[in-house]
Amino acid sequence: MSLAILGIGTAVPPWQIRQADAAGLAAGFANAPPGRQRALEAVYRQTRIETRGSVLLESPGPHAYRQTFFPPSSAAGDAGPSTAERNARYCAEAGPLALAAARSALSTAKVVPAAITHLVTCSCTGFANPGVDLELLHGLGLNANVARTHVGFMGCHGAFNSLRVAAAFASAQPEAVVLVVCVELCSLHFQYGPQTDRVVANSIFADGAGALVGAGAGHPRASDADVWHLAQSRSQVLPDSHDQMSWGIGDHGFEMTLSPQVPATIALGIGELVAAGLAPLGKTPADVGSWAVHPGGPRVLSSVEEALGLHSEALIASRGVLAQHGNMSSATILFILERLLREETAAPCVALAFGPGLTAELAVFDFNV
Repeated sequence: MSLAILGIGTAVPPWQIRQADAAGLAAGFANAPPGRQRALEAVYRQTRIETRGSVLLESPGPHAYRQTFFPPSSAAGDAGPSTAERNARYCAEAGPLALAAARSALSTAKVVPAAITHLVTCSCTGFANPGVDLELLHGLGLNANVARTHVGFMGCHGAFNSLRVAAAFASAQPEAVVLVVCVELCSLHFQYGPQTDRVVANSIFADGAGALVGAGAGHPRASDADVWHLAQSRSQVLPDSHDQMSWGIGDHGFEMTLSPQVPATIALGIGELVAAGLAPLGKTPADVGSWAVHPGGPRVLSSVEEALGLHSEALIASRGVLAQHGNMSSATILFILERLLREETAAPCVALAFGPGLTAELAVFDFNV
């Protein structure tokens, strides 16, 4: 498996909300029972998130978190906008954000839109057909015969599945140039009420888009010494974890269930996954130069760090993206990889993400060998 990474680009909505203000907003969704506002604020502080972006935020004016999509809860049982209303907003907002990330990736890669042979889109926060893929085709000026594939509803590890698809295209067609675009509007699915796992989900998820341009071995830059390649990919369903995380469609948005056991389950299985992913390359965890771990939350990062025996600076990029942007589901790992590439960190780089199932995904990036 070898997909040359020519460039990565990212995009976030124009307005961000400070985490302290987000906690205040959540109180209006009845996320805290009467008298429990301080407990809600503590949940938001414990995320270690400082700011998050949302397509729902409007020009701040006198308030740092102005939005009108979610009305304040006025009665028991309020659940906010319907799923149809939320999905309609997705259809209006996802395309422009995806286009911004894709343009950035193409610019970084120095690739013209006409050179793209395959387009892989990824999202788990909305549905439309015609959808984001056709908005990208028309907005970027891609060829009308570009091969399009959509990876849908897989969750936070969706970018890994998308990269695996891109690598398969590049292996089958060495002259292929693949554009991968992940766009997630998680804030459309904020939930009303005090149910613990949904309160936690409200406190960490955010909106963003990430894009990557990859190429097969026939591309002129594929053999450049400074270009990272997707060298290995691996997926593992963790044992006894089926009920620990889910992402379903309700009448008032998409609903997450999230067990507090998730970090411990990841910690138990992550060492075996990393060792198995590195073994075909003749490497061990001691050979890894950098780490890109999806920040499902601070406890997930700490669990991975402890289970793998990583030094305190190993996940600084993951924690930095979490603090600045929150958890943007599938797009998040591209923000982390973009940061690592920009800082010219060492390879091989091991990337990890986790999603419903409970599924763990691994990708290893290395220089051309």
